[in-house]
Amino acid sequence: MRRLALLLSLALVALPWSAAAKRTHYDVDYVVGFAPAEGLAAVTITVKPHDGRLVSLRLRMAAKRYVDVTGDGSVEREGDHVLWKPPSAGGSLHYRYRVDHERRGGGFDARITPDWVILRGDDLVPPAAIVTSKGADSRARLRFELPKGWTNVDTPYLLARNGHEFVVVDPKRRFDRPVGWMIAGAVGTRREFLVGTELSVAGPKGDDVRRNDILAFANLTLPEFKRAFGVMPRKLLIVSADDPMWRGGLSGPRSLFLHADRPLISENGTSSLTHELTHVITRIRGAGDDDWIAEGIAEYYSIELPRRCGLLSASRYQKALEWMGDFGKNVDSLLTRRASGRVTARAVLLLHRLDQEIAEKSEEEKSLDDVVRALIPVHTVSREDLRRLVAELIGGPSQVLASPLLGPAIAAPTP
Repeated sequence: MRRLALLLSLALVALPWSAAAKRTHYDVDYVVGFAPAEGLAAVTITVKPHDGRLVSLRLRMAAKRYVDVTGDGSVEREGDHVLWKPPSAGGSLHYRYRVDHERRGGGFDARITPDWVILRGDDLVPPAAIVTSKGADSRARLRFELPKGWTNVDTPYLLARNGHEFVVVDPKRRFDRPVGWMIAGAVGTRREFLVGTELSVAGPKGDDVRRNDILAFANLTLPEFKRAFGVMPRKLLIVSADDPMWRGGLSGPRSLFLHADRPLISENGTSSLTHELTHVITRIRGAGDDDWIAEGIAEYYSIELPRRCGLLSASRYQKALEWMGDFGKNVDSLLTRRASGRVTARAVLLLHRLDQEIAEKSEEEKSLDDVVRALIPVHTVSREDLRRLVAELIGGPSQVLASPLLGPAIAAPTP
């Protein structure tokens, strides 16, 4: 009798877990068209229930950039937020997005012309808060309806089997929305398959985009990325264009923008392309005042990986480190929410010394690569996270990370 009671109690405990473990889904279809003469992108989000459904979607939509918002069911706009409650049987939300956006200091990071468009999906479909039926997850597709004469489109996502839709997947979220850089129009694209990754290099036809140079550079560096970090996205998109686009590099999920005028390796030995690829592949961010971690890692590997694959000689690598030392010599603290070039240069030297310390204390068995691999799943990293992981790796506190540049260590709470 006691055994039967025990079995029944175990079954009752298991029931809620089983119910919670059941995954259901609903479909989300994104359809995007462009109106170059009006400077607009037209977006339709259609949801369709299956064994789960979307109850409501709250989008952050600045009124100046997202206009003509309509839809099935209930659509309420309050300032820069739109709350959409689709009918229980599903429905569509429609809006138009003003594409052109000029960065402070000049140059566009989103632009539409009669011939092409370059933008980020993060803005095309803005961040959203959702309410769903219990346990429901989305299955999303993205399709483009291009103006006459526009022949090509590319995104950070893989094509579906039908060849004209992109499969939008974000395993970290229950609502899959398209993010990262996108390009469409009269666009030239070159592709390679390297270390399990589909790499696309795309830019407007007629612009001085060095697609084959970038592919050749990637042929040497991507295997080093894989060896260093252990992970690679299934798709990488590199978008490039001339003026009036912003004259620099900007990373995004599984994608980046690099102005066509940027050298693959600069005179000081650094590589904007390798820097941005490090951001794209690791997705490490600095918490609070620790932006130096993300920027320092990206800049450190912008010289380290080209050195490993022979694009930088040992002497050029040493000169790059010396340049960093000179450029950042007056920095007395790395702690800032937005690392400047000088702070980043000083961070590179600290990370170089940290790599040497790890190698020495692990008898050459470990390196900074192992630290970065451990930081990738943490994603948003503080200096205390870094200190803790390095201590675990080398068996004790790091002397390099006790630097006054990082301020005092925060004592662990007493139990």
